[in-house]
Amino acid sequence: MTRSSVPRRGFVAVLASGAVGLALTPTVGRAQVDVGPLSSLRTLVPADQLEAAAAQQYRSLLAQAHAKGALAPDDHPQLRRLRAIAQRLIPHALPWNARAQRWQWEVNLIGSRQINAFCMPGGKIAFFTGILDQLALTEDEAAMVMGHEMAHALREHARERIAKTQATGLGLSLGAQLLGLGDLGRLAADLGTQLLSLKFSREDETEADLVGLELAARGAYDPHASVTLWRKMAAVTGNNGLEFLSTHPSGPNRIRDLQTNIPKVEGLYEQARRAG
Repeated sequence: MTRSSVPRRGFVAVLASGAVGLALTPTVGRAQVDVGPLSSLRTLVPADQLEAAAAQQYRSLLAQAHAKGALAPDDHPQLRRLRAIAQRLIPHALPWNARAQRWQWEVNLIGSRQINAFCMPGGKIAFFTGILDQLALTEDEAAMVMGHEMAHALREHARERIAKTQATGLGLSLGAQLLGLGDLGRLAADLGTQLLSLKFSREDETEADLVGLELAARGAYDPHASVTLWRKMAAVTGNNGLEFLSTHPSGPNRIRDLQTNIPKVEGLYEQARRAG
């Protein structure tokens, strides 16, 4: 699908139907991948403000895509496939972050050659057609991408990275931030434009890979697709300095980490697959 081939439809209707309404229930059994607790540093950025800023930026992005005829309608087959994947992954989000219970999850598709996908704080998911078409993603591979992006939101990596950036850039002590927020609080209201270009650390990426791997496995998607996904990414973008979205460092180590953890979630996958 190219931008010019996406039929235009009423923006309000498309946005409203983009919501993925699900009652989250705790995943049965403990997590199989080990990524440790959520970073305490994230608490220096108000979550409600960050999620509100993300929702505003998401709406703005969809409006721009709609104006250019690049926002996929509800009946587009690729979008329907993505929303079906989300329906299978989202119910397993709650054990990773209690805030997910309140999120209004949305999934939308934008016509663009960019190899891109993201999940903003608050569960706002978007895929670009470039990542689906140029990588010829299977359903299992698309689920690995979605799980990875959902994991960034569930692990609150954006909140943590912004807190670290502001603690350094503004020279604020942790005590002052905890007590008053001040500039940090005002900043949280204007974070939307930063969320699409935020760089995550390698540790964040590893966490997102592993949490996403388990989310997808619990949704009955083959965990081995995580390896074929990154091999496709390397083939399309090249092994030298490979980066997904220019913010996702990758390479052989990433694939090795995934291969090491696949056995931990294969039982979850088989159980989910048998359950239909």
